[in-house]
Amino acid sequence: MVKRKPELLAPVGNVESFYAALNAGADAVYLGLQEFNARGRASNFTKPLLQLAVQKAHEKKVKVYITLNILIKNKEIDQLLDVLSFLSAVKVDGVIIQDWGVYYLARKYFSGLSIHASTQMGNHNSVGVNFGASNGIVRTVLARELTMPEMELISKQSNAELEVFVHGALCYSFSGMCLYSSYSGGQGANRGICKQSCRRIYQDGIEQHALFSLKDNQQIQNLQKLIELGVHSIKIEGRMKSADYVFQVCQAYRLAIDNPLNLTKAAQMLEMDMGREKTSYFLGGNVSDGITDDPTIGVLIGQISEVGKKTITFQSSVQLEEGYRIRIRKANDDQQLYVKMENFTRKGAVYMVPADICQQVSKGDDVILVRVKTQPFSSRLGNANFLPELKKSAVKKQEIRKNLQIEANKSQKPMLLVRIGSPEWLPKLRFDDYDAVILSYKRSDWEKFDVNLAIHQQNRQKIRIELPKFISENQLNFYKNLADKLFQAGFNHFFISHLSQKMLLPSGAKVSCNENVYVLNDAAARLMHEEKIGEFVYPLENDLDNLLSMTNKQGIVPLYYYPELFYSRMPVRVGQESNLFADETNKKFRIAAKDGITIVYPTIPVALFHYRNQLEKNGFNRFLIDYSGEMISANVVKRILKKFIGAESINPSSNFNFKLGLK
Repeated sequence: MVKRKPELLAPVGNVESFYAALNAGADAVYLGLQEFNARGRASNFTKPLLQLAVQKAHEKKVKVYITLNILIKNKEIDQLLDVLSFLSAVKVDGVIIQDWGVYYLARKYFSGLSIHASTQMGNHNSVGVNFGASNGIVRTVLARELTMPEMELISKQSNAELEVFVHGALCYSFSGMCLYSSYSGGQGANRGICKQSCRRIYQDGIEQHALFSLKDNQQIQNLQKLIELGVHSIKIEGRMKSADYVFQVCQAYRLAIDNPLNLTKAAQMLEMDMGREKTSYFLGGNVSDGITDDPTIGVLIGQISEVGKKTITFQSSVQLEEGYRIRIRKANDDQQLYVKMENFTRKGAVYMVPADICQQVSKGDDVILVRVKTQPFSSRLGNANFLPELKKSAVKKQEIRKNLQIEANKSQKPMLLVRIGSPEWLPKLRFDDYDAVILSYKRSDWEKFDVNLAIHQQNRQKIRIELPKFISENQLNFYKNLADKLFQAGFNHFFISHLSQKMLLPSGAKVSCNENVYVLNDAAARLMHEEKIGEFVYPLENDLDNLLSMTNKQGIVPLYYYPELFYSRMPVRVGQESNLFADETNKKFRIAAKDGITIVYPTIPVALFHYRNQLEKNGFNRFLIDYSGEMISANVVKRILKKFIGAESINPSSNFNFKLGLK
């Protein structure tokens, strides 16, 4: 049986890259408006420009998907409704989303929109894909961290279109699960303004390394296998990159998709994509060399052999042309020094290039090619004055906002929950001090869990079982069987880390969501209510202003925790036995491992007890103390509980975004 060709999906950050994608043979493009997308620093499209782009693309039978793949703050709901109404009227071919609140509003009020689940939604198994499919999500962009055997199993079990990233930059953390940028200044990766914390240099003892900087993803060698598996869409990353990059990479994958005999030629073309070193990552089966010491982009083409007053000289086997751009990399300095190749002289393989940075460079410095010029692409799409008037349906914002409100439960009792990450915490706790105890154990702890142990049986009504954020396809049965076993033994209340994990629980189980199921707005809270979610935890990166703006106040506010800044399947090593490293401001962080997942924590907790009285006055009366990232100690339990009761601040600690705000 001949498999159909997959869709080739290209990134578009501006008009030039839009034309580059069309000229290179893309079947579809994805792009963002100037609001609500995960590449806030790209040029992006105004509404008239988008209307022109959709018109132009549809003439060429090319589909246009819009990225609405960020988290929405509560005060942004009205603006979001305007955007959804516009996109519905423009008849875009799909919207790519992360926020369950966006899903709820799009599904309920704009049924004509085709919904795609962004990779930010954290779908990494068939249960996630099929839960989305059963709720009207037509396509799922899978997590980048999947192995080929996992991809094979998922493709066999899935009931929705699958989209896979095959080329471009990689995040160290699972997409949607990174809090590092947010923690280091409120610029949330989940809000589209990531500071690229994984690309930074960190202090590892006396050494300095780019500890978390991954090479670029390249799956050209695995492309035919993905096609055989029936993957619907082959996706290229790069909305922040140039039109030349889009053209070069898109053209290469077009060649390989159309004819497997073009594979070698396509691979050669990709050598000049001006990205980082390449890895086939988990799909390729080997991640041992996935980290790069040089987080910058470009292709090394030579070293400076001579520095004159106004020219630099170097030798290169790469044929360079007018308009190319190079970067000089100094041996002991990460300063970015760029030179445009203009009015240069060439003798054989030796280039003499006029440059105004001669005082800053030295003989032996690396020459990196960072930009080639393929062909000119227009920056104009047409005259917006002649666009047809859109037929938009009326959006009754006030009525919609009213419908999002959940009737307050007058009898809702105050609650204090505690989360522990190991059975060793149990003897340190007094169950009488808490209304619920969440067990967030690793797999080996669950394998040894004795349902008949006295402390478990005596407190089973208070115990909550938490499922992990990442459950690979071959672990699904383990967690499903575990849930069945615990439910039969009287442990009937579960906390899930992904909304789809409801499907792993036995009928009749009580279900709550932890903070990984983002409830940052009233629309998401309304969905939780309709999905029969008993309790949910507000996001760790939330801020006070957003929390107080919500009309739905039945959630649990985390008041003490160590946030998981990176949550990654990728191993990383530091030279320190303590597993500590430091950033450029000498803030210290700790690396831990759990069930094959690398987790990075700050060394001081987030503590918000001093906001407790204000929160209670504003209707919030459910709180969480989380010890899962804490070193085990009975003294900690007594001290922290005392601080909670007294609504006192803790020193040293952080407020995270609570006061300064999530941007």
